[in-house]
Amino acid sequence: MGATMGKNSSLLDALPTGQGTLHVVMLGLDSAGKTTALYRLKFDQYLNTVPTIGFNCEKVKGTCGRSKGINFLVWDVGGQEKLRPLWKSYTRCTDGIVFVVDSVDLERMEEAKMELLKTAKSADNAGVPILVLANKQDLPGAKDSKELEKLLGLHEITGSGSSAHQWHIQAACAITGEGLQEGLDILYGMIVKRKKLSKQNKRKIR
Repeated sequence: MGATMGKNSSLLDALPTGQGTLHVVMLGLDSAGKTTALYRLKFDQYLNTVPTIGFNCEKVKGTCGRSKGINFLVWDVGGQEKLRPLWKSYTRCTDGIVFVVDSVDLERMEEAKMELLKTAKSADNAGVPILVLANKQDLPGAKDSKELEKLLGLHEITGSGSSAHQWHIQAACAITGEGLQEGLDILYGMIVKRKKLSKQNKRKIR
């Protein structure tokens, strides 16, 4: 987050956080279950939520695997169509992106794919690891991870070189919490891997 980026370049720049806190942005269409997922991660209980106009922001702690004890500052940004142009303000300089998908909403799957690819292919987000949360797996008719991988065109975001994305799709249920911490742990692993590769590349350049 260099000083040359401009005073208002990122909402994350101005936020004081403890050392070692990772910034994660949670995106997805409205009603995908982003806010429910955020508060399940935060409080480990189900909270009835209302549509997000703007954003919610909470510090979440990893509870399993390598991410146990790691602090994540999670920005949950409203997914209504009129709010989506604001996403790029939140993703700039982020460590990881969580894209939440309603696994039952086939009618809007193409729309979700379009927004996911747009986010992944933005120059500001080059190389940022992406966790896709295949939410609402408890509902009848929910598509599994393999089907969603094809429907969302995830192979299209792999890319190559410095802009290549690591990604993972995680089956989840935000209401029960199933899959959420496991997904966060996998995202943490991808973030660590990216940071290591970045350090190695800098050494080579020197």
